[in-house]
Amino acid sequence: MSALRRKLGDEYQVVSTSASGGGLPPPRSTPRGKRQRFVDKNGRCNVQHGNLGGESSRYLSDFFTTLVDLKWRWNLFIFILTYTVAWLFMASMWWVIAYMRGDLNKAHDDSYTPCVANVYNFPSAFLFFVETEATIGYGYRYITDKCPEGIILFLFQSILGSIVDAFLIGCMFIKMSQPKKRAETLMFSEHAAISMRDGKLTLMFRVGNLRNSHMVSAQIRCKLLKSRQTPEGEFLPLDQLELDVGFSTGADQLFLVSPLTICHVIDAKSPFYDLSQRSMHTEQFEIVVILEGIVETTGMTCQARTSYTEDEVLWGHRFFPVISLEEGFFKVDYSQFHATFEVPTPPYSVKEQEEMLLMSSPLIPPAVSNSKERNNSVECLDGLDEVGTKLPSKLQKITGRDDFPKKLLRMSSTTSEKAYSMGDLPMKLQRISSVPGNSEEKLGSKTTKMMSDPMSQSVAELPPKLQKLSGGGGRMEGNLPPKLRKMNSDRFT
Repeated sequence: MSALRRKLGDEYQVVSTSASGGGLPPPRSTPRGKRQRFVDKNGRCNVQHGNLGGESSRYLSDFFTTLVDLKWRWNLFIFILTYTVAWLFMASMWWVIAYMRGDLNKAHDDSYTPCVANVYNFPSAFLFFVETEATIGYGYRYITDKCPEGIILFLFQSILGSIVDAFLIGCMFIKMSQPKKRAETLMFSEHAAISMRDGKLTLMFRVGNLRNSHMVSAQIRCKLLKSRQTPEGEFLPLDQLELDVGFSTGADQLFLVSPLTICHVIDAKSPFYDLSQRSMHTEQFEIVVILEGIVETTGMTCQARTSYTEDEVLWGHRFFPVISLEEGFFKVDYSQFHATFEVPTPPYSVKEQEEMLLMSSPLIPPAVSNSKERNNSVECLDGLDEVGTKLPSKLQKITGRDDFPKKLLRMSSTTSEKAYSMGDLPMKLQRISSVPGNSEEKLGSKTTKMMSDPMSQSVAELPPKLQKLSGGGGRMEGNLPPKLRKMNSDRFT
């Protein structure tokens, strides 16, 4: 125990081990009667088919499979009975031929040639058949050329014997090579556990392979059997739900060399989304585990099954590690295969945990900007629009009135508004505003200076002819035509 605590921590304690490990599973808080299982721990399905009526004839249509599915005692009985009846029947046929030809009365006459030499009663006819069928051929009894009916019976005997041998020996061989016994060396943990793994509530159980030969293309699936009632009132006693054990990520494809822990993450898509430690005492369900793979030695598909009821699911437990590194190899300690230890686990369901998380951290409403600053900006924009409407129509087109007041609005905004619109200012103003010590008066004076000389900004937008007349960007005065000079004087008055 001290070594376990040094390895896992002082807060952990072994509470469940297998019988070989020297421990007992923890008792349940609420004792229950024997649970009726759909699938036993050894994989046998507790289902019996009754009241078949006329459908029983379907078994005879597939007689070979029916014979293979029978128990061994019935297979041996049918095997012995078939050979005994066939041998007696064929021996009787040889005795009838000898009786009809009169060979039984002239068996010791050396001058008479019988159908089968030295056959003078039923035991001798039976021995002749066995020698012929088993190809023993002692040479004392043999068929002669004076008996055409015996030759025909010999051909029929050879064909019938081959058919019986192929059917019965083939059936026995397939039954002996069935991979059902291979499942005996595939282990499942006695209990399933629910605890936190990677920050998520997870259902876990363990599988292992006792043989050194591998299971090729091993795949595992899980079904949840639980009764429920549909909204229409239909009762489903054994409703099957799929438990995702890594189908979307490929984790259900197993490399079963050492014991593996199979995990089912409990989330919003899981049937255990609202399962808590408290509700497990009232729930009734059964988890059926199906492990399939190809036997490496025979190439036949093998399937191993087991199940876990609600009494066999341990809340807040984790499996004991069984793999250790030795000198040059990894060692698996199967004495701790079923052992679990208790770990801190919240007793709430995933649904309850999500609801508590939402209640503890409510959403923060988005920030709303100052309405007073927005009103000032709108009023400034309206004032600039009124100034722009006084310009002549040609100058309104030249200066681009639709965009010009908006640029002035962004440059004349307050300091708090500037924090949101810094990316819209010209690069020169951004550099000026980013220097420490520049106050709003400096920025305002710069903006006022730019507003007092709007024509200097719009010269570049004038046609080439007007730019030439302006003398490289100065105010257009004497060089302007009379019409434009009059329009200019009206604009500044």
